[in-house]
Amino acid sequence: MLKQPKNHALEREMALAEGLRDVASELRLIEAADLIAFIRTEQFGNIANLVASSTEFYFLPGTVRFGQSGDIDVRWGGTPIVSLDMEFNHQGVSVYFRLRLEALQAGVEITYINFDNNAGDPQDNTRRLTDAIRDARVAPIRASASLAADAGLGA
Repeated sequence: MLKQPKNHALEREMALAEGLRDVASELRLIEAADLIAFIRTEQFGNIANLVASSTEFYFLPGTVRFGQSGDIDVRWGGTPIVSLDMEFNHQGVSVYFRLRLEALQAGVEITYINFDNNAGDPQDNTRRLTDAIRDARVAPIRASASLAADAGLGA
């Protein structure tokens, strides 16, 4: 049997999604119409404030920030999808990603990741990311799989 290569990008997105589950749940409490209006009218300061208030109970100040850009997908008869460009910076790990908020779920897509003093080993770098997320957390990450399903946050 052939050994399957690890998908480090997927592992990193899953680690980030797990770490951000509570933040995504908080952001999904905001009326979609408000987020849509802020994006359409480029009121990014308002979104930055909402993101800051949604992260303050879960992450150290300044570790998770709004990236000053977003996108919306609103169709007649469809459910709106709000995508926010976000940044995570801690312990020499910088991640630029898109947080996708839907009615019943949320997801993460990493667009760029940088490791200061890159180890060169993808598995070690993935471990550095998970350690940085864990260290940046104020509240512990919920480990229950049923909570993950309830939150609807996937990679």
